[in-house]
Amino acid sequence: MKESALQIARRGYAPKMPLALRSETCLKEGTKTQSVADQDAIKALFPNTYGLPVVEIKARQDTETCCVKKTEALNVGVILSGGQAPGGHNVISGLYDGLKRANKDSKLYGFTGGPSGLIDGKYIELTTEIIDQYRNTGGFDIIGSGRTKLEETWQFDKGIEVCKQLGITAIVIIGGDDSNTNACVLAEYYLQKQSGIQVIGCPKTIDGDLKNNMIETSFGFDTACKVYSELIGNIQRDANSAKKYWHFIRLMGRSASHIALECGLQTQPNMTIISEEVEAKQMTLSEIVEDIAQVVAARASKGLNFGTVLVPEGLIEFIPAMRALIQELNDLLADGKEFDVKGLSASSRQLYESLPAAIAKQLTMDRDPHGNVQVSLIETEKLLIEMVSKRLSEMKAAGQYSGKFATQHHFFGYEGRCAVPSNFDADYCYSLGQTAAKLIQAGKTGYMATVRDLTKPASEWTAGGVPITMMMNMERRNGKMKPVIQKALVDLQGKPYQYLAAHREEWALSTDTYIFPGPIQYYGPSEVCDQPTVTLRLEHE
Repeated sequence: MKESALQIARRGYAPKMPLALRSETCLKEGTKTQSVADQDAIKALFPNTYGLPVVEIKARQDTETCCVKKTEALNVGVILSGGQAPGGHNVISGLYDGLKRANKDSKLYGFTGGPSGLIDGKYIELTTEIIDQYRNTGGFDIIGSGRTKLEETWQFDKGIEVCKQLGITAIVIIGGDDSNTNACVLAEYYLQKQSGIQVIGCPKTIDGDLKNNMIETSFGFDTACKVYSELIGNIQRDANSAKKYWHFIRLMGRSASHIALECGLQTQPNMTIISEEVEAKQMTLSEIVEDIAQVVAARASKGLNFGTVLVPEGLIEFIPAMRALIQELNDLLADGKEFDVKGLSASSRQLYESLPAAIAKQLTMDRDPHGNVQVSLIETEKLLIEMVSKRLSEMKAAGQYSGKFATQHHFFGYEGRCAVPSNFDADYCYSLGQTAAKLIQAGKTGYMATVRDLTKPASEWTAGGVPITMMMNMERRNGKMKPVIQKALVDLQGKPYQYLAAHREEWALSTDTYIFPGPIQYYGPSEVCDQPTVTLRLEHE
């Protein structure tokens, strides 16, 4: 198989990791924990895994009896769940190396195609020859991924059967909030059944919404944002050269605006819309359009008929009036009913009729398997372009605008999900895998592997585990209240957002504030190659 020079070179990269993971270690337990909300309900659902302590992995001191030591040979299964994120292969590499280091006869089985591989008994044994091909590479192609949810008792029992056949006593689930919620449910069930199978989770999602006091960032976020920021920087350089286009750039992140915020901080565009701000201010679609139009007009008055606008993918659902319209449409079109605009409330009908025809049509046609509008398919950047253009025409007629408004639209999503992981993600993910191995060797279950203090050099990172129940609350899903890991939205009081807000006016009108990050660098000075996201750096100031 042909390989690029970078592929060959990256295989030889040795990920940096905490010093504690390189030696014989002990687990230091903290105080008992509770869920972030709905404590009674979560405790009732997870009686065996609720209230566990946070644990920290520390290098053993000479006077201590080591509680994580070389063990008997272990058979462990690993699952990649959900969408791809750069660094997944390094989690598996770290897990494999950690298990083999403890006992060379340990085996790692990869369930193929995601969680369904566990149910269907589809797997491969991951050997050194296989692992070495995938070190420091992007993608999830080593075993593939999938979105099957592990929610039914028959699925859990089938998993026990498959694990017993392979002698597997622990499963590592690498995924986002839903996948790790499933991991917690699985851990609880396996304890109730006294199956002898541990379950450990690892935090993955480029969206960045799996974070809290214990999870500083999910893996893949760093790499994806650097990929998108390179592209945005390139576009801004082009805009500053040609001086004739407004670029509207939609970025992944349906449930939160972390990607848009981070890319805004890295590139300093003329406008960065933050969905959480829109919701907090109860803004209407017309108000968002007006804000953009005023910036376009202000720049035009200075002879600047170009600029960049970053748009989070999930913006539509954060606009209160749009959210109400979508809910009414979901109800109206339930069970394949024919759409009649007269069925909408007066306010929703007015909003619906104000939308561009193509967007209005999409809202009434494409449904997901649950009968809901597929919001992620709505081309919000095109919606804004059309509505801003219309508003500028009105302003021009009123003598309030005299510029030109030529546009280009973009959506950056899949471009970042399987990129070659940055040094940060390569190191972070390898450390997560090693941490998962330590937690297994210590007999833990229902935990998510954690690596913290991420703005310090990797040697000083802190590894450990957090009970998954600690991150959970109850939410309504498909008409039923279910336990789920609480998503982290952009904190409007946090330093990253506050920094963006403080510079908003300057970046909107300036001609020289654009930043051009360039491509991810893998070799060179640490300040070029190893830096974490701006979000992390600001949060740790």
